[in-house]
Formats: sequence, structure tokens, C-alpha cells
Amino acid sequence: MDFYIGLMQVIGVHTLLGLSAWCVLHTGQVSLAQGGFFAIGAYGAGMLTAMAGWPLGGALAAAALLSGLVAVTVGFPALRVKGLMLVVATTAFAEIVRLVFFNLKWQVQTPQGPVGPDGGLGFGGIRYFPAHAWSGLEVLALIWSLVAAVMLTLWWLDRSRVGTLWRAVGEDEVAAQSAGINLTIAKVSAFGIGGVIAGLAGGLFSHNTTHIEHGNFTILLATFAIAYPILGGLKSLAGTLVAVVFIQGLLIEGLRFLGDWRSLLFGALILAVMLVRPGGVLAAPLQWPTNRRKPASGTAVPQERTGHA
Repeated sequence: MDFYIGLMQVIGVHTLLGLSAWCVLHTGQVSLAQGGFFAIGAYGAGMLTAMAGWPLGGALAAAALLSGLVAVTVGFPALRVKGLMLVVATTAFAEIVRLVFFNLKWQVQTPQGPVGPDGGLGFGGIRYFPAHAWSGLEVLALIWSLVAAVMLTLWWLDRSRVGTLWRAVGEDEVAAQSAGINLTIAKVSAFGIGGVIAGLAGGLFSHNTTHIEHGNFTILLATFAIAYPILGGLKSLAGTLVAVVFIQGLLIEGLRFLGDWRSLLFGALILAVMLVRPGGVLAAPLQWPTNRRKPASGTAVPQERTGHA
């Protein structure tokens, strides 16, 4: 039972990570910076609870806000580049963040001993949940409550003016700009909101694992982040959740006996979806085939009336 609870916790955290990339992809940008925002949230929230004694809610909120501010700061320079250059620039940013935490050594003395980041040895002692006697089910409930809140918020945004602006910019920047849409506001807002969600996911990750290190935030994490919404489909928030369940639940855990062969399956999965359904698995509602009688040759097809009676 503990295994399944832990797996559902991982799926919840990765769903938040995928939703953070969903925001950026909606504007037509491919960013690999989500792993960096995730790391900032993980270290930030962990340091606030373990070193400063903050309550969990305040630490998660502060870490998410910090990640969002960094994302906005990164978003402005990112407007100058597009396509492959944006991927390279955001990858460099994520690696810089990872190396900063790899070299960060800052510990404080507590009754349980020194606590804080210790360079390459990582950051342990993030024991808020055990110290406050949280059970696995309570942690699971917290994670999925936040997932539900984020999904509802994004669902509302997608149907508001913000979502309309994001989609317009993502489909055609030139047409959107000619229609009076501010590209800077649209793109930077997507970066900022995505950074907040990634930071929240990182804070939950660090408290759930109790020990983090720079190796948790490699380029593979950022690849997973953008793969979830691409595989699931940008037109459906549920698609990201379905993709996370499939990849983390089936591909990574269910096929663990295959070892490194899972990486090949992951690549093959992305290739297959891009070829068969470029818009993602849930890009459009599934339609059952219906048997319709074709009109006989020479028979006029009735036209739909469009005028007034």
C-alpha cells in the first residue's frame, strides 16, 4: 500500500510540473527552464522550513513566488530569441541553477545537528512531514488538493481573456500582434505563472523526499516537463494528467524490470504520438464512427438553411 501511495505522490508532483510547462507551450514557446524553477522551489521551500522554521504553507507560497519572479526575469530576455535558440538559452539557465545549488554550502545549527545545503552532498534534513506526524495519506491529500486547485485555476484562465491571448500568440505571433495583442505581456505572463507552478511542485518534492541534490534537476527532468503536455495535448488539461500517469505509472514504474530500455521506449512513444496524433492524445474528443447512408448518384443533397424564414 505504501508503494502505491508513494507513486501517487510522485504522479501528483509531476502533474504540477507538466502543468507549468503547459502554460509556456500554450504561447508557442518551448522552454527547458522548468527544471530550474522546480529546483528553486525545492531548495527555497526546504530552506525556509528546515533552517528558518517557517510553516509549510508559508514556505510553499514563498518558494512558488520566488520561482515565479525568477521566471519573469528569465522571460524578458527570452523574448529576444525563438525556436531552437530559446531551447538552448533556457537549457543553459536550468544548468546554471543546478550548478549553483551544486556549489551552495550554507548550513545552520539545530538541535538535530547542522541542517542546510552541503554542496555536492545535497540538502537533507527536510523533515517537516515526519516532525509533524503527517501520514502518507495526508501528504497525498495535500498534493492532490493543490493539483486540483491548480487545474481549476488554469481551466478558468484558459477560458478567460488570458487564455485567449496565449492561444492567439501560440498560433500566429504576427497575426496576434497585428490584432493589438501585447506579445511581451502574453509570453512573460505564461513564463511567470508556469514558474509559480513549477516552484510549488519543487517545494512539495523536497518535503516529500526529505533529501534533494543537484542530480534531481538534470535536463531529463525538464524533458519530462514538456513531454507531458505535448503527449497529452495542449487543448486539454486532463491530457497532461493522463500523460503523467502513463509515463510515471506504467513506463517508469510498471516496466522497471526493463532498466535503461525504458528510455528507448520513452523516445519511441514521443515519436509515435507525433506521427499518429501530432496534437496529443486528447487533442480532440473521441468520436464513434457512425453509419450514414450516402445519397444515390444524381440525388441532390439538401443544403442547410441559413436564412430567416
